[in-house]
Amino acid sequence: MTELQLKDKTYIASTYNRFPVDLVSGKGSLFYDANGKEYIDMGSGIGVTAFGACDEEYVSAVTSQLNALQHTSNLYYTSPCATLAEMLVKKSGLKKVFFANSGAEANECAIKCARKYAEDKGVLGSVIITLEQSFHGRTITTLSATGQDSFHKNFLPLTDGFKHVPKNDLNAIKEIAKNQPVSAVMIELIQGEGGVICLDKNYVLELYSYCKQNDILLIVDEVQTGNGRTGSLYAYMNYGILPDIVTTAKGLGGGLPIGACMLGEKVEETFTFGTHGSTFGGNPVCSAGAISILNRLTPEFLSEVNAKSELIFKTLENAEGVESVSGMGLMVGIKTKKPVKEVVSYCIENGVLPLIAKDKLRLLPALNIPTSTLKKALGVILNALK
Repeated sequence: MTELQLKDKTYIASTYNRFPVDLVSGKGSLFYDANGKEYIDMGSGIGVTAFGACDEEYVSAVTSQLNALQHTSNLYYTSPCATLAEMLVKKSGLKKVFFANSGAEANECAIKCARKYAEDKGVLGSVIITLEQSFHGRTITTLSATGQDSFHKNFLPLTDGFKHVPKNDLNAIKEIAKNQPVSAVMIELIQGEGGVICLDKNYVLELYSYCKQNDILLIVDEVQTGNGRTGSLYAYMNYGILPDIVTTAKGLGGGLPIGACMLGEKVEETFTFGTHGSTFGGNPVCSAGAISILNRLTPEFLSEVNAKSELIFKTLENAEGVESVSGMGLMVGIKTKKPVKEVVSYCIENGVLPLIAKDKLRLLPALNIPTSTLKKALGVILNALK
């Protein structure tokens, strides 16, 4: 155990099972440890550093704002906050934005909005339906929304008002709606923590239609899938729908803490003065960083993301040691024939840093990872899979 690892173990709460790598610096998709060893980053901070480490344009935007005004309360106006909101609305097709500090907080906002929307209509005691194997955050309420019992252990009683149903099963949702009011259905179009599992497109389209016909809000959690990760700006665009509420975080901030709950036409006026708030939400420095990210997610850039995605899938599908490959864009899950932890250990030893989702190897590289670097990382991964 290194001195840094010992200090971490001594003073930091034991909530993370860290890999034995002491990172000290990085540039783009390359990290360096305390001994100067180079690693290719295939996780981007779990889908956060969209343009890699220490990206010059991002650093410039953040430091420029940091030197102008690092924070003020939401009692006053700031240009980065309003500009970012305008960009999100115009690019997403939704109407208004509430800024938070994380994906969990954005999802809390969506849940509060759905409940208030129902009560404003005079509907009391409504439930929100989510999917089994979903993941929506680690606060008590977003844990309650999460459809995985393993995350619930030790934290009972959970928040009431949630029902979990199997994915791709619209009849299960209809059965619940027969017996009690439903305010919203909340889904991830790709279940990241659940194993990088894409929802069936026909199911999503039928669910979208059903929710519209029955005045049930459709909430899409894009905390991990948003901001170019799936090859479009948001994953719902790949499905041809426009949800009532969309939550996002991770890649939006590029490394700084920011979350956004985007509100559609049905709910754009649901929140009123005093019904929600956040001390740091819309912080000008975080907003400036997010503006620099969004400005670069052009159609031309996203086409490059899709080309890199195609390279990954073509390389890994039917490769030795691979059972299956799932995902979309640069959000990839690999079901390995050997234990996934063995694959990860080999990768780390040979200078590649991937992730794990359930029993799968998970890849979330920076969106601008150079193709040559990506090919080098895939070479190591192929050897690990063998």
